[in-house]
Amino acid sequence: MTFEFFQEISNDYEKLLENEKGYDVIIYAGEDNNLKEIHAHSLVLCTRSRYFCAAFSNEWVEKKDGKFIFKKPNISPELFKIILRFIYCGKIDLTNLKGHEILELLMVVDELDIQTLISCIQIYIIKNQKFLQENIMEILQIVYQNELFTGLLDCCLENIEMIFDSDEFINLEEPLLEFLLDQDDLNLDEIEVWNGLIKWGLAQEQEFNQNISEWNQDDFDNLKNIIQKFIPLIRFYDISSQDYFNKVKPYEKILSEELREEILKFHLVPGYKPQFNYLPRRSIDSILINQKHVTLFANWIDKTDENTKYRAGPYKFNLLYRASRDGNTNEAFHEKCDNKESTITVVKIKDSEQIVGGYNPFEWDSNDVYKPTEDSFIFSLKDRTNLQTAKVGYSNGDHYSIICHSYCGPLFGYNDLFVNSGVWYSVPVMHGKQYSYPRLDDMPSSSFKADDYEVFQVVKRPSKKNYYVSIHNLLKILLTIPKTSSIVIVPWCFPAGPPVKGGQGRKGGIGAPTFPACRVGSVLTKDGPETGLYDLWSVI
Repeated sequence: MTFEFFQEISNDYEKLLENEKGYDVIIYAGEDNNLKEIHAHSLVLCTRSRYFCAAFSNEWVEKKDGKFIFKKPNISPELFKIILRFIYCGKIDLTNLKGHEILELLMVVDELDIQTLISCIQIYIIKNQKFLQENIMEILQIVYQNELFTGLLDCCLENIEMIFDSDEFINLEEPLLEFLLDQDDLNLDEIEVWNGLIKWGLAQEQEFNQNISEWNQDDFDNLKNIIQKFIPLIRFYDISSQDYFNKVKPYEKILSEELREEILKFHLVPGYKPQFNYLPRRSIDSILINQKHVTLFANWIDKTDENTKYRAGPYKFNLLYRASRDGNTNEAFHEKCDNKESTITVVKIKDSEQIVGGYNPFEWDSNDVYKPTEDSFIFSLKDRTNLQTAKVGYSNGDHYSIICHSYCGPLFGYNDLFVNSGVWYSVPVMHGKQYSYPRLDDMPSSSFKADDYEVFQVVKRPSKKNYYVSIHNLLKILLTIPKTSSIVIVPWCFPAGPPVKGGQGRKGGIGAPTFPACRVGSVLTKDGPETGLYDLWSVI
């Protein structure tokens, strides 16, 4: 029989921290009137912290009268005591800390390389939505260039609307604004991105007249000079003609004639593919739904809470079929969609803003087969512009959850929702005293016509990996290398993967060089590679 007394050990170490018996480390935390002397034990610090272990083993810390001396003027005594308590007994309480103190603590634990606390504080901030909302701009400023804060950065980007709506948005520095606009998966309509850029640009110059109809050419030239570098980051072809006319055209003089000509052709010439300033869509390739719908569908697929927010989402929605483009026939549907696993069908009801549809976790085929599952669902949004009107119903798992027939298109349930020869139907048949799907109040009854319908394959995105190593963390690695070794490094930050010409990791990061690289996770020394703690490309 084994007995474990971890709490007792934790309590004893906490007492050791408090009574300071046998201390051999003196830490001067803070500065001026807030300078405090704190005592600790090198054996505990070295055992529990890689930062302190490196400091002691490399002897770069001052030693006087048998005591190690640390000077940390940038860390307040209060925060240092919190960190020491965690090092000694594994306890930390964030509930009484103010917002700025939590952010300061996050930066301090990064400096001291306390990985557990970095994760812990990020989780605390992410779960504390009130704190996140009140401090999102300050958080964004801190985390967007630090590779250890990717979870918190993603959380900020998941709340991108909050960032663009913030009064502090106009105070963003240019590099951070460029980083945001350069993201390919912002959960915003492109016109909202444009509006944010214009708001930011106008705020940089006090002399702009708020009435644009009274502007002269100098005013347009001034605004153009301010935001010119960001214009190539706007996906103008994802902006509807109505939004372009109302919100972009008033500022059209800041765009090049070539770009304006391409935008005009795009909206007037059916099927025209722009040749200038053409960027991939930030969101889904669809004429019926946008990225916000994708987020909603991802929640339904994962059966998560409706309020769960995804940035890019765990899935990518690839357009397989559009009736108006590929032909509104059963044959065209099967040609494009058969043998493609996991699809979602979206139907826009004629002369309305209502969309309906369903999710099939299996493949469609033409083999007249029935596929039971509890993971498929049908849905309805009475107003596709208002997600609050969304309703969803999951299959009860019966034999008719998904039906594949060659003589009709997608068929959900026992006639709960299907299309045949261009006409849609919702005429559910009860089988075994129940319907395949629960009845949705807003789902049309009998037959109905559609303006269009689309089918997307739902593809699981690969897990994100941390592709950065900062100069700061590189120095941490170098501290672990014995003084006797000589090193060869190049002062760049690289993605931890094969070099790609002009390559970058996360948008806005430092580009990777294109010359040959050595092993991953190593630093070259005269005596041979030393294993590092972070992904690192060492270059000769």
